Amino acid sequence: MKLKNFFLPFLGGLVLLSVFVTSCGKDDDNPVKTQLVANFGPEATLEWNKTFLEVERYAAGYRPGPAPRALGLMGLAAYEACITGMPSYNSMESRYASTGLNIPDVDPKATYHWPTVVHSIYANMMPKFFVDVPADVKTKITALTAQLDSKYRTEVGAELFESSKAYGDSVAEAMWTWSKTDTYGDNAYKNPFGNFNTNEEYNWSANFNGPGDWVPTVPGPGKGMGPFYGKARTFVISESQKLARPPLPYSEDPNSLLYSQALQVYAQNTPTLSYEAKWVGEFWSDDLINVTFSPGPRWMAIGNQIIESHSTSLEKALEAYAKVGMALSDAAVACWHSKYYYNVERPESYIQRVIDPNWEPNLNDPISGATGMTPSFPAYPSGHSTMGGAGAAALASVFGYGLAMTDRCHEGRTDFEGAPRSFNSLYEMAYENAWSRVPLGVHFWMDCEEGLRHGTFIGEQVNKLPWKK
Repeated sequence: MKLKNFFLPFLGGLVLLSVFVTSCGKDDDNPVKTQLVANFGPEATLEWNKTFLEVERYAAGYRPGPAPRALGLMGLAAYEACITGMPSYNSMESRYASTGLNIPDVDPKATYHWPTVVHSIYANMMPKFFVDVPADVKTKITALTAQLDSKYRTEVGAELFESSKAYGDSVAEAMWTWSKTDTYGDNAYKNPFGNFNTNEEYNWSANFNGPGDWVPTVPGPGKGMGPFYGKARTFVISESQKLARPPLPYSEDPNSLLYSQALQVYAQNTPTLSYEAKWVGEFWSDDLINVTFSPGPRWMAIGNQIIESHSTSLEKALEAYAKVGMALSDAAVACWHSKYYYNVERPESYIQRVIDPNWEPNLNDPISGATGMTPSFPAYPSGHSTMGGAGAAALASVFGYGLAMTDRCHEGRTDFEGAPRSFNSLYEMAYENAWSRVPLGVHFWMDCEEGLRHGTFIGEQVNKLPWKK
């Protein structure tokens, strides 16, 4: 007992020392006396990423690429803004200085409330990304802004709140300025079938050279989505790393590999679709605006569940959100670059022409009532699979490759089978996400297999950055 009493004051002193540290700024020349980011919970970034999912669900034009891009930019901004209070982490700013990113320095004499800094970044940037969403959806942004403004001002006082908010706003503005210089990424949502900034339009028929090449399917818009998104700026991967491996050669020979993969898709619902196949297909679909968030942000929804259930610190949450956002963004760019490079048709086109003219895929819209749908862009590689591989790899680097979890993303849905599904690892989740596109009838397995491989590679490139000192 005496020994215990002797150590208590000493341990208490260590705790106090850990609360306030003298850290270095991003250039190691700006000592700042401030609290460690690790001492705070993830609320500021967690609540904003939850709200992102509620808003993006109703945002036209944000799938497939603009939504992951927004997550990457906001995640990186929040990470960089807090780097002073994360002494074991490195800044990534120098990687992007040559393209114009310039994060404002912290005030060496200031103390910062990191949750306010993070909150201010999202509150500043999210309305800029979601300008044209429905008014009732936009109120979700204003409501969370007001809620956290009030909470943090009360917790830390007006002076510390305002100075922290001012710094967060300055970082947000710097990241937004850099974002605007991305000709093909900026404003991409305003013209999903061309390029808003350059007025480029894409003529799918000019790229059609016969059977095996992509053609629009019905119901659908009659043109390809995201034809120029493969030119958007990436965070990590190089130009050569954007291109997926080549697909199987085209063939209508019943003994060919492509024909066998078409039969694999065809057999899923011929004569009927099983309950399990239907459940898996719907569980991972996330294809349709107004129904769910999109496939890339699905992995942010998975990250939200992990962060919330594991009592994650703000520091670890910032690492996770930055990595996942950047990985998803690069995966979307690489996938759409590859899609329009290879220009592979959808299983629906192949099966109806070669096997069964009356066959339909299993993607249905519970709101409009449309059935037998196929996403309106080339098949190879699968976007779901590519972003799933990237998102899972990024999350695994933070929370462990053997992390088991139950995904409750769509729990309680009645318009489709949203019952939770349990998994032994994040890779298992990514694999099932990839496979789900086959029973849904919208992809050949080659699309999914290569997407999963390429996406995992992209996530690993993000993980290889020098995040830790």
